[in-house]
Amino acid sequence: MFWPFNKKATKQIARIEIAGAIGSSTRKSVLKALQVVEERKYPALLLRIDSPGGTVGDSYEIYQALQRLQSKVKIVASYGNISASGGVYIGMGAPNIMANPGTLTGSIGVILRGNNLEKLLDRVGVSFQVIKSGPYKDILSFDRQLTPPEEQILQSLIDSTYEQFVNTVAESRHLDPATVRTFADGRIFTGEQAVEFGVVDRLGSEEDARLWLAELADLDPQKAKLQTIEERKPLVGRILQSQIPGFTTIVSTADWVQFELSTSGQPLWLYRP
Repeated sequence: MFWPFNKKATKQIARIEIAGAIGSSTRKSVLKALQVVEERKYPALLLRIDSPGGTVGDSYEIYQALQRLQSKVKIVASYGNISASGGVYIGMGAPNIMANPGTLTGSIGVILRGNNLEKLLDRVGVSFQVIKSGPYKDILSFDRQLTPPEEQILQSLIDSTYEQFVNTVAESRHLDPATVRTFADGRIFTGEQAVEFGVVDRLGSEEDARLWLAELADLDPQKAKLQTIEERKPLVGRILQSQIPGFTTIVSTADWVQFELSTSGQPLWLYRP
C-alpha cells in the first residue's frame, strides 16, 4: 500500500526517493510509485536520487518510465550526496536536473566483475567437472581464468552497453556523443563540474528543486508541499527502526551484501569506490 492516500492532489508535488543500490526491488517500488503519481494526477514530481547506481536493466526501466511520464507531469531530479552511474542514467529521464555543488556524480560507464577462485580451489583440492553445449557457456566461471576470446566477448558486451549510456546522456542533455565521451570515462565529478559538462542544469538543495518545480508547474510555492510517495513499511520494521539504534544501518549493509552477491557477473552501471 502506498501513501498518502488522497486520490487526487492537484496542488501538491509528488516526491519519490531512490536511495542505495538500484536493483529489482528498487525498480518495482519506483515503477509502482510513478504509476501512483500518474493515476492521482499530480502536476509535478520531484525525483530525489541518492544512489551509486546499480543494474543496467533496472536503471533503464525506471528511466524509460520517467520519459513516458514527462508529457503528463513536470519533473525535476534532485541529486543528493551521490548520484552516480545508474543514478545518472535514471536522472536522464528528468528534463530538469539540480545537484548540490558537492554532489558526487558522474562515473558514466559499465563494470562487470567475476570471482576467480582457481588458486584457492587448487590448494584445498577441489575441482569441477563441466559438460557444456558450447565453449562459452561457463564464461566467468569462478573456478578458472578467462580465456582471451572470452575477454573479447565480454569487452564487446561492455562496449555495447557503454554506447547505450553515452547516447542516452547525449540525447537527453542535447550534447554531441563525442562531447559526452570526453567525461564519460568512469571518472567521478562534483555537481559543480557536472553543470560545466552540461549534465546538470542548476546547483541547489532539495528545497531549491521544490521551488523550481513549483515554478515550472505554475504552482504557488508556499502551498505546493512535497508528498512522498512510498510503500508503508511493515509494522515490525517500523518498531525495530524506532527502538534499535543503528537498525537502519544494519539493514542497509545487509541489502548491499545481498546486492553484491546477486549481481556478480552482471554488467552494472555502478560506482564502486
